[in-house]
Amino acid sequence: MPNRPESSASLVRHGFFGLLFFVLGTAAQLQQARLSAVWVYGALLTFSLCVAALLALLGKRRGVQLIALLLFSGVFGYAATGLRASHFQAQSLKANWQGQDILVTGVVAAMVQRNESGVRFRLDVESALDGKVQVQLPPTIYLSWYGGVATGIAGADLQRQPMDLIAGERWQFLARLKVPHGASNPHGFDFELWLWEQGLQATGYVRAGPKDSPPQRLAQTWAHPVERLRQQVRDAIFERVADRKLAGVVAALVVGDQSAIDRADWDIFRATGVAHLMSISGLHVTMFAWLAAALVGWLWRRSVRLCLACPAPTMAVAGGVLLAFAYSVFSGGGLPAQRTVLMLATVGLLRISGKRWPWPQTWMLACAVVVLFDPWALMQAGFWLSFVAVGILFATGSESAGETPAVSGSTAKPPLADATATNGAHPINRSMHSPQRLLTLAAASVAALFREQWLITLALTPLTLLLFGQVSVVGLLANAVAIPWVTLVITPLALLGTVAAPFWDISAWAVKGLSGYLQGLASLPFATISMAQAPLWAGIAGLTGGILIAMRLPWFVRLQGLPLILPLLLWQAPRPELGHFDLLAADIGQGNAVIVRTANHALVYDAGPRFSLESDAGHRVVVPLLRALDLQIDTVVLSHRDADHTGGAQAVLAMQPQAQLLSSIEDGHVLQITRKATRCVAGQHWQWDGVDFAVLQPDAIDYEQPNRTNAMSCLLRISNGRQVALLAGDIEQAQEARLVASGAPLKADVLLVPHHGSKTSSSAGFLDAVQPRHALVQAGYRNRFGHPAQVVTDRYRQRGIAIFESPQCGAMTWTSTEPGAVRCQRHEAQRYWNHDLRVNASAQ
Repeated sequence: MPNRPESSASLVRHGFFGLLFFVLGTAAQLQQARLSAVWVYGALLTFSLCVAALLALLGKRRGVQLIALLLFSGVFGYAATGLRASHFQAQSLKANWQGQDILVTGVVAAMVQRNESGVRFRLDVESALDGKVQVQLPPTIYLSWYGGVATGIAGADLQRQPMDLIAGERWQFLARLKVPHGASNPHGFDFELWLWEQGLQATGYVRAGPKDSPPQRLAQTWAHPVERLRQQVRDAIFERVADRKLAGVVAALVVGDQSAIDRADWDIFRATGVAHLMSISGLHVTMFAWLAAALVGWLWRRSVRLCLACPAPTMAVAGGVLLAFAYSVFSGGGLPAQRTVLMLATVGLLRISGKRWPWPQTWMLACAVVVLFDPWALMQAGFWLSFVAVGILFATGSESAGETPAVSGSTAKPPLADATATNGAHPINRSMHSPQRLLTLAAASVAALFREQWLITLALTPLTLLLFGQVSVVGLLANAVAIPWVTLVITPLALLGTVAAPFWDISAWAVKGLSGYLQGLASLPFATISMAQAPLWAGIAGLTGGILIAMRLPWFVRLQGLPLILPLLLWQAPRPELGHFDLLAADIGQGNAVIVRTANHALVYDAGPRFSLESDAGHRVVVPLLRALDLQIDTVVLSHRDADHTGGAQAVLAMQPQAQLLSSIEDGHVLQITRKATRCVAGQHWQWDGVDFAVLQPDAIDYEQPNRTNAMSCLLRISNGRQVALLAGDIEQAQEARLVASGAPLKADVLLVPHHGSKTSSSAGFLDAVQPRHALVQAGYRNRFGHPAQVVTDRYRQRGIAIFESPQCGAMTWTSTEPGAVRCQRHEAQRYWNHDLRVNASAQ
């Protein structure tokens, strides 16, 4: 008997390391560039089970027992995740069905997303036909239905306008599909991972042109009733609230439709560090769980019979978790909300069972449960922010052992513990007779809230810099107001609007007041700090230092955290040496965007396309890249006016107010309002850090004649005297012939292929004059223009020129110090959920 507590403690400690190794094993599997054969995972899983059996037979040999447990946990996490990934990948769209018109019948599976170009929706596939041939498609696909505006899809202006699709309806569409393919850039968003986590293995668009069979609404089914209700509520909010920007925030808080929030508002929320509040985050679910637990406990205590049947604290915990689960489902069941419910359920069950584990074990158990349900959460920034925040609150003593802190990555204290207070009485109930006591408790709660916010801000700043390269300086001030205002005023009012619509108006007014406050903070010149995104080791050191400073330790110990933070704060992205330069051709789809760096200067050549009124390559790709590399741009060169070269310029110029604009755009172009452009003319030249820049085209006389926009492309030559790069815009064969005839210095090591590889460019005479070793093609995956044309790529290969295309390569990097190599981001950062065209090509 005396040894039993010691054995129990030992078991808990062993459990902590077992859970840790399960998470580490899962994380190791996520690093695979390609999945192993299914039998490999099966063999590993069998091995782990054999180890588990051995573990059970080892008895009291604790050292061997612990080793066996760790081995079992790590191998099990690796193998189970691999088997799950293999099963999902087996359902992917077959490459030979890409680009085919397929008649698809299915049920709209989720709330439809609307934008100015059409609608997007998920479809549960019931059947698919190519003519009379049955086609096997993934169970769920992600479709767009364009209409009314230019969208980049052939014949989009002739597309039938999208009808009112409602979740649960059965439809039949003629659709054109492709495997998931997103941009691959350094420090960029992994769209393919997002689709993988959402269970989507094919994307595409509805063919609704005049020559296509029209889409048909076949029936209304009983499938997806919650999604149907969510869509009805979202539409009702927009009908009720006149200001669409305010309505978008209210809709995001009620039904989780983050796409309803205006992009400019998102920029303000990120700059002030409150973006986590403007969606159904862990904070909202946690607060809802607390209120639900308090209400269930209060109601349960009204009945003696119910309390005798089941203790009120137990029912309070169970009711809080169940109602939080229902809230997360109604709000769209986003991954942050799912993770929060899993954590609350785990800790709730632990409490109901009477266990009072030390906080590290409780934290690791909740982490392992989330990873078991969603292994790919380990690749998400939100996961790390949430669980590191939880660990910080535990470690700094903000919570008592065994209690649960917030799981939102922010500061709120989830009070499921309060709902299970001793003797079945809530603390507030015991204090109702004393107003002074209530005021004291309220003041203490506010003080605790500010203290926790300060701890989280201090300790998570290094992690935020590592993940995003940017941190909000005004975040503490913003969250001090926004957290209570959003969680206790705006969100409850918005939810009450589902019962009485006027509450939506009141909630919108509350949003408007908060927006004014946040806009004022965001407009401050020091609102945010951006730094080059440091390597992982510097981020881990900085996070350790931040936690050490935040912990309740003697000050001489806490100050030891400062040296650990310095590598993160002082990190600078590597730059070319004097006399050298490098190019980074971003993966931006159908368009051009190249970042050129010398030792102390930088230039952006073109800014990519505009995708929609709310999205462009500048905002989505180029600006984050510049921030991650901590670049101040000296000159923005826009080769010519076409939208696939200037679509992202507004965002780039707004971020870089000091940059000069060099372009051939006309005087009346809208960008001239943002930044007065200097005409690019052949003969212009300048030097940075021993690197020469020269404009070779167009000639001054070209501005006096009517020309095609492509003919006005600014051709930029970059040279350090040994290596040369040529950025050619969209020049065509007429301009190429003129350049060759003029004797312009065209010979180069690397060439940005003119006009994305169009048949109208890359003439034989031009290639013979340039003689590049490498040719970079920036084009969209399966773009409607067919770029690069086969005849053009053949012309390059016949001359022994290596061709690199952004769909296969992702972002392409070339440096003058290694002129014989081009690095491909898609290859260097390849994971098994990423589309690998090299594998598809070999399979075909």
